[in-house]
Amino acid sequence: MLKAMRGAGIMTGTDLMAATGLSRATVISICDELVRLGWLREMETQRGAEGYIKGRPARRFVFDDRAASVLGIDIGANKITTIVADMGGNALARVTTPFRAFNVSADERADVLDRIAAEALEKAAVSADSVLAVTVGVAAPVSRDGEVLTVQEFWKSFDVRRLVSERHGWHVLLENDANLAALAERWRGTAQGVDNLVVMLTGGRLGAGVLESGRLLHGQLGGFGELGYLDNVEGVGDTLGIAHYVALWGQEALASGADTQLRELCGNAPDRLTAGMVFAAAKNGDHVAQDVLNRMAQRMARVIGSVSTLANPELVVLAGGVAASARALIPVIEEQLPKFTFTPPRVEASSLGDGIVSIGAIRLALDYVEEHALDLYPASFPKPAQPVS
Repeated sequence: MLKAMRGAGIMTGTDLMAATGLSRATVISICDELVRLGWLREMETQRGAEGYIKGRPARRFVFDDRAASVLGIDIGANKITTIVADMGGNALARVTTPFRAFNVSADERADVLDRIAAEALEKAAVSADSVLAVTVGVAAPVSRDGEVLTVQEFWKSFDVRRLVSERHGWHVLLENDANLAALAERWRGTAQGVDNLVVMLTGGRLGAGVLESGRLLHGQLGGFGELGYLDNVEGVGDTLGIAHYVALWGQEALASGADTQLRELCGNAPDRLTAGMVFAAAKNGDHVAQDVLNRMAQRMARVIGSVSTLANPELVVLAGGVAASARALIPVIEEQLPKFTFTPPRVEASSLGDGIVSIGAIRLALDYVEEHALDLYPASFPKPAQPVS
């Protein structure tokens, strides 16, 4: 019943009978219970609406998107992004806060997380007790049980799931950031309706989330989609991403004395050159910048070819903060792909921007709430008293 009601707008008992196959008595009984629990609202009856002319007006119900909320949090290397969303997946507020330094302690990250969550909730005008689930995305392998792979030393000291749960009382889910990006892309991005999918985070580092037949793959310890094997792939050599190498190769071109617009863009200070400057110069016809992008496209063709040989996706989506710029690489990538795999996929760039991990975190939190809805209590309904021991 809840699945039939979500996102469907106002529905009558007859509508719900058709959607669920349940009898009218069962439908109305369940609707009354879901109204009591706070998940549905009963609308005022409207005689004459939708063909109701004679007899008793039909009872009309709607799923209450504002009954509760969820949080999606992306803990990156240098910033935290939090999105607050309602039960319809509508973003109510988004807040991003940078860390004061690249490498900061676990305690400082926890404090920043607290502040940004409070700020996002205030901005969304929802209370902390309305939050039914929180998903946190991390740049590390996460097992099916929500545990970070034990070899990740930093996450041993920063038990984010325990910290958030203890400080706020929220139910916390932990997931790999690339996996969340895959969920986001299939939910709200260019991969809607695609069941066999690879989404690659391509900014400072490379990581992949893989869906097979619509199912997110984790592997035994959560390492499915980890790309450490690229260290041994000729022409790739490591897992550093597009933003890193486009900037680095542009800086190397400047150091070689090449005649290029890049010198003017960075103020003749090569160490200030960014990937964005290189993409901009290439778009403006700068041959040095275009050579850098061609080199990067050939590298990414090797990366995508190796992943595609293993996972055989229909679509690979380039995601993350550089996705919009990376669209310029796709023609060369697709031209080169047949050299590296017998099953070349379509390649597209994400339109979800650098909030993609937080969006996927919202999707996973909503999935949890939908699965456990009858055990959860929206803020609009008073929680049951605890039994006396």
